[in-house]
Amino acid sequence: MGKAGGRDWLQIYSIYGTDEWQTVGFLAFNAFLFAFLSLLLFVYFAPILSSAHSFLPALPLPLLRFAAGFSGSVLSLSALCLLFAASNVLYSSLPLRWLMAQRMIAAVPNWFAVRTALDVGCGRGILLNAVALQLKKEGSCGRVVGLDRDRGTAVAALRRASVEGVQEYVTCREGSAHCLPFPDGYFDVVLSAVYLKRQGDSAAERWRAIGEIIRVLKPGGIGVLWDLSCVPEFAKRLTEMRMEEVRVSGRVTAYMVGSHIVSFRKPIAVSADDWRANIC
Repeated sequence: MGKAGGRDWLQIYSIYGTDEWQTVGFLAFNAFLFAFLSLLLFVYFAPILSSAHSFLPALPLPLLRFAAGFSGSVLSLSALCLLFAASNVLYSSLPLRWLMAQRMIAAVPNWFAVRTALDVGCGRGILLNAVALQLKKEGSCGRVVGLDRDRGTAVAALRRASVEGVQEYVTCREGSAHCLPFPDGYFDVVLSAVYLKRQGDSAAERWRAIGEIIRVLKPGGIGVLWDLSCVPEFAKRLTEMRMEEVRVSGRVTAYMVGSHIVSFRKPIAVSADDWRANIC
């Protein structure tokens, strides 16, 4: 049985499930369909070739034979590619999410000193509960807040915290990443996993969300963001916003694309004008 950060994959699935079943199902269905058609062509190659020649007598038989063989090869390769894609999406939405949560947690040097943490876009609660488990492990009296724009998702994440035995460390609420419902300088740590880009396709919307994350961080607080494609942009813009210790992790393939984690520290002495002017 596979392991992900000390947890069994099936154990992770039993608690969190996956929000990618439609994608996985679509890819797997087409993979088996193409595999079936390829097998059908292989088993009944001669009758199919004979029928094709009777319908298209003008075409030479060697050309039809090549076309049929080429079609079978394309179908087989397509089936393999689709099956790999389905496996990658399933892996990315379950064990890899947990593994990346552990890496994001490792970017914070001292969780015992953390009193308030925020997970922007908590979703199913994988990162949220991983943070809560870390707080519990450290013997901290801190709490982590999970924020999601969908109230039902936030409530479900809170139920999963109860299953993990960390409900006393977790609070969930509905809200937008573009206007975080918290005062300035409220959190010691703010994290977000594969969420900010979903808040809008325009760069201005992403910078607004990052600006909100910086706003609610305490001076000296740490931000940790995992994204599939925008981390280089995030790192550049965070540097322009005069954030300190901006670090980008190595590349990790998730959902069949390259992803990175970027971490940074909000300066202790920083003016709001230093970073707000660079949001848009």
